[in-house]
Amino acid sequence: MKFIKKIQYSFSNDIGIDLGTANTLVYLEGKGIVIDEPSVVAVNQKTGQIVAVGAEAKKMLGRTPGHIKAVRPLVDGVVSDFEVTEEMLAYYINKADKMSKKLFRPRVVIGVPSGITNVENRAVYDAARSAGAREVYIVEEPMAAAVGIRMPVHDPSGSMIIDIGGGTTDVAVISLGGVIQSKNLNVAGDKLNADIISYFRDEFKLLVGEKTAEDVKVKIGSALPLEEPLEAPVRGRDLVTGLPREVIVTDSDIREAISPAIKILVEGVREVIENTPPEILSDIMQRGIVVTGGGSLIRGLDIILQKVTKIPIYVAEEPLTAVARGTGIILQDFEKYKDILVSNDDQLPLR
Repeated sequence: MKFIKKIQYSFSNDIGIDLGTANTLVYLEGKGIVIDEPSVVAVNQKTGQIVAVGAEAKKMLGRTPGHIKAVRPLVDGVVSDFEVTEEMLAYYINKADKMSKKLFRPRVVIGVPSGITNVENRAVYDAARSAGAREVYIVEEPMAAAVGIRMPVHDPSGSMIIDIGGGTTDVAVISLGGVIQSKNLNVAGDKLNADIISYFRDEFKLLVGEKTAEDVKVKIGSALPLEEPLEAPVRGRDLVTGLPREVIVTDSDIREAISPAIKILVEGVREVIENTPPEILSDIMQRGIVVTGGGSLIRGLDIILQKVTKIPIYVAEEPLTAVARGTGIILQDFEKYKDILVSNDDQLPLR
């Protein structure tokens, strides 16, 4: 029996998944991050078949005929369409499996937003099992991100992390392998894009798509005035004439568009700090707060957070992959990190 167990372990093809609203990243044990694609699925509504997943499906957003619909199966980091999520997970798990060339169904660790309900947690678990996983373990994204950037999560001293993703922002204070205080905000990359679209519609009478809003946010978006002003051309449909039109927008325009959302985010961080025990807060003042996720790259956001909190703010190295790297580290030393996973009491691994 010992020999058989050893052989099974040697054929391990464990997979870590950062199941994000905007992007899904897959970590394959022994190979690192092997997949980084948008969380988008194109569905043929006539036949119910999946037409494309990931990058190919994202190219179809806003460009599909009536019977093909490109959808995001996750909203605010949680499953909104179970069947499409299952298909998407199956696609990524099978793709990673082919890269690993192993014999057994994989053990999977999936990062989800903090504070989701048991029902939402169960939906992710069931979708992964149906997609072909042998065992499924859930970890909260701020905890996975903290592990991914090598925070001492098991130490008795406190650490604080802000993970700004596509659908949600997770703010968490961590100590002794657990979350002491946390807040989940529906203010993240997608909310900023929506605010930019609304701003263009109201101020310029110009209708633009989500991809255009995302592109201009990345190019010239900022939370504070810049030393050198930036500008970019934006093309869309004129709401008055119905014809195509191009306007030149500045970083000031984008800043005005996203400032209400930035204020909500900053207030959320302040609220978590106010509710943190003083001893833990003392540790955080010494260590500083680390920001991860795509939203951490918004120019000047770290400076605003530092001004408001009076605590040093650090943007993590490679912030976009922190959660995925965290799932990988958990898989490499499962016994050490299993206490930080969200338990599934009725989980029975397939043999």
